[in-house]
Amino acid sequence: MAQQPRETTARSVGSVARALRLLDELLESEEGVGVNELARRIGVNASTASRLLATLESAGMVQRDASGPYRLGMHLVTLADRVLARLDLQALARPVLVELMEQTGETATLSLPGEREAITVDSVPSRASVVSMARLGRPSVAHATAVGKVMLAFGGGPLPTERSLVALTGRTITRREALAAEIAVVRERGYGTVFGEREVDVNAIAAPVLDRTGELAAILGLQGPSNRLPDPTRLLGDLRHGAAMLTRALGGHA
Repeated sequence: MAQQPRETTARSVGSVARALRLLDELLESEEGVGVNELARRIGVNASTASRLLATLESAGMVQRDASGPYRLGMHLVTLADRVLARLDLQALARPVLVELMEQTGETATLSLPGEREAITVDSVPSRASVVSMARLGRPSVAHATAVGKVMLAFGGGPLPTERSLVALTGRTITRREALAAEIAVVRERGYGTVFGEREVDVNAIAAPVLDRTGELAAILGLQGPSNRLPDPTRLLGDLRHGAAMLTRALGGHA
């Protein structure tokens, strides 16, 4: 069964409330539901349910084949897209960043994908005495950061040219073939890591946040001093949980 029926208040319109309850019932059904069954579920007679469904069908809210069972209609997708397009990603992500920092003790970051690089747009710094700070507006270095590797793996863009693979530390990947192999691993396992590859004393891990179409919408990251965070994969469980929460908030499938 779907969620509990909405209560009808003094100001509510009964027919609208019943129509919304029909949509709630159809939400839980993959195979569709017939008129008589829907009428029984919302506590009305079949003729009332039929009229409500006909109105919803004319608006594209429900649909059916011939005289078959009713299903949710495609116009709901349009409405959902409009809602999701208005969501403030930073506002949605802020409590996730705070929770990540509290749970892990390390700096949590939110980056948004661009044409070539991801840009850090928000962060919650660690409360530890030694902190790895994330500078807002700073672009990722695609081949030398965890965020950058996730951007390459899930953003759909091309790999940097061999000439652009500049060594920033002794651990930076500088061969395109090696970078391609690394990105394939990131794509397969669903997260990226760096071990002193951009800054010699900073390790980090990052994971993708996907929208309802499966496209990369954002990247969550955690970073810390290498002496305190020798293996950033120990934070993977918390990071994946945060990325899944934000993905679901955007209508995606975690």
